[in-house]
Amino acid sequence: MPALIPRPRHLARVTALLRQFPVVAVLGARQVGKTTLARQLVARGRGDRAAVFDLEDAGDLARLQDPLLALRHQRGLVVIDEVQRLPRLFEALRVLVDEPPRSRRFLLLGSASPELLRQSSETLAGRIAYHELGGLEVAEVGAARLERLWHRGGFPRAYLARSDAASALWREEFIRTFLERDVPQLGLRIPAPALRRFWTMIAHYHAQTWNASELARAFGVAHTTVQRYLDVLTETYLVRQLAPWHENLAKRQVRAPKVYLRDSGVLHALLGMRTSRELESHPKVGASWEGFALNAVLDRLGVRMGEAYFWATYAGAELDLLVVRGRIRLGFEFKRTTAPRVTPSMRTALRDLRLQRLDVVHGGRHSYLLGERIRAVAFERLMEDVVPLRG
Repeated sequence: MPALIPRPRHLARVTALLRQFPVVAVLGARQVGKTTLARQLVARGRGDRAAVFDLEDAGDLARLQDPLLALRHQRGLVVIDEVQRLPRLFEALRVLVDEPPRSRRFLLLGSASPELLRQSSETLAGRIAYHELGGLEVAEVGAARLERLWHRGGFPRAYLARSDAASALWREEFIRTFLERDVPQLGLRIPAPALRRFWTMIAHYHAQTWNASELARAFGVAHTTVQRYLDVLTETYLVRQLAPWHENLAKRQVRAPKVYLRDSGVLHALLGMRTSRELESHPKVGASWEGFALNAVLDRLGVRMGEAYFWATYAGAELDLLVVRGRIRLGFEFKRTTAPRVTPSMRTALRDLRLQRLDVVHGGRHSYLLGERIRAVAFERLMEDVVPLRG
């Protein structure tokens, strides 16, 4: 297995954004590969004109204490890693990108979204674009390695580890480091054991509708506390809150989000599943597969923020994933079976949500029609049978 996996889709997208915007922010969890992506971009042909600052390095952090002085003479591409550690940098960037000659492009890398997004969007409005980098994707590792990607997750070091045991150890260390080092660095005063316990509870609720009151009772704290913990994990790209879709239909619709751990490998580590055998016999195996397949579909379609939802009614109709872009409405169900079938719930979703198509992503080997505008799509054929969104 190579020590580096190319990520062409992300490279192409960031390159295109840098041509259009003076500042591009690549956001994602720690260790997901943001720095590696930046190095690949530099190596593509800008290496002789690139300056790189890592704000976890005390020397680089000291150099940027006066950002205008340090950056004004730079030309070409300027990469600033862990940018959330220096929030006042954004005011300086606004000055630098507006003054002539406009020969600089800034690539910012960050692993915590709330403050970074707020500061940058307010200060650099119209000058900055964002790109989210997730874990390794099906297209990047190949359909033949789907099981490995599902079991180990998409963090490059976990996926590329020499053995399942080494991968499990890396993921456990990632969890420990995040709790003991990263959370305090973000200015959050949450005891590591408490957040670990909560994170593990969320793993048991993976792919279920969020119920703050129920989690609060189980955890023995106020519902506002568990909501704060959930937001911390969401804002650091470790948990996905899939928003509910609701519109003016006659049916009463669920309005709480569904929660997913973004990385299947971290989910398995928190649930104590170190081997493939333990995963296959675990009661959360179906929920794990659902979250993994959902991420794969979002990656394949190129879904942007605010385009992905789930839908459920109190009468029992539901849809695992609804993707809305303009007038396009696509539905997805995820079934870990080799023989999916059409259900009344699917027909209700197809009709009530006015879907152009509903795909049932399944664990079998073949794709085929199940009914009018309903397809069974084999997960291993996702790259061939699901076309990225355009526009």
